[in-house]
Amino acid sequence: MQPRIIGIVGGTGFVGRALGEHLTQRGKALRVLTRRLTNASSLLIYPEVDVRVGNSRDVEFLSRAFDGADAVVNLAGILHERGAQTFENVHVDLPRRVANACRAAGVRRLVHMSALGAAEGAPSAYLRSKALGEKAVVQGAGDAIGVTIVRPSVIFGRHDTFVNRFVAMAKVFPVIPLPAAEARFQPIWVEDVARVIAQALDDGGTVGKSFNLCGPKAYSLREIVELAALHSGHPRRVVPVPDGIARLQAAVFEHLPGPLLTRDNLRSMETPNVCDAPFPERFGFTPASLESVVPQYLADASPRGRYDRYRLRAGR
Repeated sequence: MQPRIIGIVGGTGFVGRALGEHLTQRGKALRVLTRRLTNASSLLIYPEVDVRVGNSRDVEFLSRAFDGADAVVNLAGILHERGAQTFENVHVDLPRRVANACRAAGVRRLVHMSALGAAEGAPSAYLRSKALGEKAVVQGAGDAIGVTIVRPSVIFGRHDTFVNRFVAMAKVFPVIPLPAAEARFQPIWVEDVARVIAQALDDGGTVGKSFNLCGPKAYSLREIVELAALHSGHPRRVVPVPDGIARLQAAVFEHLPGPLLTRDNLRSMETPNVCDAPFPERFGFTPASLESVVPQYLADASPRGRYDRYRLRAGR
């Protein structure tokens, strides 16, 4: 039986908003958990979305929110630690609480988003915590809940903090100094990640399995930055930053609000963020490439793109 009511932890974030659209198009009713109602303002237009406001550290809140749900998706994640938002709290403790709350509420299906490269022996705390989070979910679910784990590479899309960050840099700097310029990534479009999760919820054959998700092509970080700069209309020269200087920069940046880079980010990039196998055939589609998506949404965001949209809306 396919799930009808889906609870989403992290549903107000970048991936969560895309997933919400995919699920509502499939006729699902959603329960989106958030700490603040304002975070879910863009979701309130959907009549099928029930926003529950509360503290995800409270297992009782989670259990009440999941009561009557057929499935739960956990998308919660952070790239940088800040205060109580630590890798251990968000990537390990929260997934454990989600799994326990699912058991208490009688939820039989759980999809958990981890990260490509997650491993207990990984060089970064981020990737190690993601691996421990997978273990916590599986242990918490036991035999009562069917778990599917997805591990995407870096995710891009119209509102991402990845490509758009490089676009912002290209608008300001005539030359872009870039740490870890040769780090490897195989980016995947947010709509394709959402599509996989939506399909996995309806496909009992994905239970007990983990899926690495990558786009069709691998790039160096330098190539991604050059592509972002070019298609934003601000082509820039990229200058690699030596590793020693990059570490010093990261040590300073990580103490700033919303850091551009941390030392743990650099350690994550020591492991190529690429898939060692083709995109899973089970999902029946080929993921979109960076080149096929990024130019379109960057053009739409340009002054000319906005002008063309205004003309279209005005019928001129």
